[in-house]
Amino acid sequence: MSCKNMINKNLFIYVCLAVSFFSCRNLPNPEDSFPIFLPSNILDYRGTPSSPGDRSSLAFSDRGAWFAYGFSSAEEKTLGFSGPFLMTQGQGEWSSKALSHLALIYKGTQEELDLEDFTSSQTSYNSHLKQVLENEKLRIEQNLFFNSPHSAIITTKITNLSNKAITLQPDWQGTAFSIGLQITQEKNTISLKTDRSTAKGIIQVFEGVITNISKTDSSYSISLKDIKLEVDETKTLTIAHTFIFPEYDAVLEQQELELSAKNPQRQLQKRIEEKTKQLSALNNNLDTNWRDSTHKDLVAKTVLTLQNNTRIPAGELKHAGIFPSYHYKWFLGFWAWDSWKHAVAVSHYNTVLAKSQIKAMYDFQLDNGFIVDCIYRDTTIERHNYRNTKPPLSGWTVWKVYTQDGDVDFLREMYPKIVKQHNWWYNFRDFDKDSLCEYGSTDGTLVAAKWESGMDNAVRFDHSKMVKSSQKVFSLNQESVDLNAYLYAEKIYLVKIAEVIAENEDTEVYRAEAEDLKIKIQKQFYDEKSGWFYDTSINGESFIHVMGCEGWTPLWANVATDKQAEAVKNNMINPNFFNTKVPFQTLSASHPSFNPDRGYWRGPLWLDQAYFGVVGLHNYGYHEEAYKATYKLIHNAEGVLDKGTSIRENYQPISGKGLESENFSWSAGHYLLLLLNE
Repeated sequence: MSCKNMINKNLFIYVCLAVSFFSCRNLPNPEDSFPIFLPSNILDYRGTPSSPGDRSSLAFSDRGAWFAYGFSSAEEKTLGFSGPFLMTQGQGEWSSKALSHLALIYKGTQEELDLEDFTSSQTSYNSHLKQVLENEKLRIEQNLFFNSPHSAIITTKITNLSNKAITLQPDWQGTAFSIGLQITQEKNTISLKTDRSTAKGIIQVFEGVITNISKTDSSYSISLKDIKLEVDETKTLTIAHTFIFPEYDAVLEQQELELSAKNPQRQLQKRIEEKTKQLSALNNNLDTNWRDSTHKDLVAKTVLTLQNNTRIPAGELKHAGIFPSYHYKWFLGFWAWDSWKHAVAVSHYNTVLAKSQIKAMYDFQLDNGFIVDCIYRDTTIERHNYRNTKPPLSGWTVWKVYTQDGDVDFLREMYPKIVKQHNWWYNFRDFDKDSLCEYGSTDGTLVAAKWESGMDNAVRFDHSKMVKSSQKVFSLNQESVDLNAYLYAEKIYLVKIAEVIAENEDTEVYRAEAEDLKIKIQKQFYDEKSGWFYDTSINGESFIHVMGCEGWTPLWANVATDKQAEAVKNNMINPNFFNTKVPFQTLSASHPSFNPDRGYWRGPLWLDQAYFGVVGLHNYGYHEEAYKATYKLIHNAEGVLDKGTSIRENYQPISGKGLESENFSWSAGHYLLLLLNE
């Protein structure tokens, strides 16, 4: 994939940074009236960005916003929050070290508060970010939360701890990175625009508050009316950052923001209550093995990881969905099989988002049933990938979401689309028309065909070649066991869906097809000598003897015989093969090509495949083995149970070290599913 720094003339992002100052009001602190029972500091957001492309720290987001924030590093105390990190800019870029930070000047001496004299604490929750600075004279508390997908509110409460009145002059300041925001002044506003003309912004000050505005091409200062604090008195400043796309109603957003700004503490309390309710419901449904506080903290981490990656519809994306990871520059889009997995996990606490994630991919379904591999908001930055699709898991996903809320209309809407997608495989990926499918590509390239499997560089494809059956139908010269196991499972889910929506004729068709496919899978892909399922040559006459994670997919799909499942189980729990420190990795540890460190799909542990393995063991009654593997997956993978450490894309199975991208969604989603035993 390549990044093209082109200007999208059709895209206009209106950015409103609304600043309001409420004087002489003692607003209630939600943490005084509403205790926070949420886990704290589950992820570490500390780190002042040094440049727009700095990826050294994480960023907090909520409600599907396309922007995010962090804390300043310990070395840089500031009354403000890092960022925002703008996912509307290129592949995601920091706009500033702190676009809006507060300077406080003691009236009389004209000395600015020296923050080095203050003790400081920074605390993050699933609901908001909080920092407190305190010395013998003042206590300053800042909270940042997302009031909507478009607006984040920052409140600053200043309390006089001394024995005499204090007068302060507040000054909001900000400096943008050079590639980001160019700042100009018009009357009582500060206007912002990007150097690529993809965004426009405004810092709007409410009437009667400003005493002075000054600016340069990339910085600004807004001086506010003096505040006098009597002994023990608290006063609150409020600033709101709004980033809104042109397809949304900016006027309505401004009206709602002004209402919230009248009592931001109440709005923050609502966010805390929503997050508390969300996590409580999940914790009540945990498997009995994982109901202690340690595993409940992991639940919070999984949800927060998915939350940070959630985006509302924008540009070409017509439904909300979840990035694999906002933290990695090439993952700012939606991928098909990531989406199916995200939706299953998210359905346990947000079926609306789960359905939206599914529909986001089906928005791009072609008339022939093809599902695009990945989609993006702005195709001048990154193009949708039509070179290949991804494994057929949407039937599983739709059924799992339905079991959470019983929405029959959703089944009716999705059923014909799944059928078209299901039939596409047999029309365009069955080279020899034997009802067993192969991975392939639309452009005939081998690399795209490997991508279609989702296991890009897997050892089983090392000697693969392309075969062509017509002008635009290209397959690998091998039939893959996981693909056909997925198709078997999808036939079973289509039967379930058809029964609910009374598509009675279809149920018999898919039952018969499933039974026929089951026999084919059991006979063609299973090797009795080694007790494993393998890919085969396209004619089915020879095995591709690479013992990989695809070999337990038939157990997940419930397509193996009991005898076959027992043999596969024995190989899975063999420490020489897959029962490593972090078990059920992508390739047997005994294989000569095993590369556990940076091998991607040639040895590292991926949570989605490990999850399929655990579910497969449960399916055949091997519960003890499944629970032992789950324990090792959770406890032996580096940082998973540690506060502050993000969930990684994959893990080194021998050492447990976290690898590749941070804040990775499907890893988080599958950890949640393991904890729920779903």
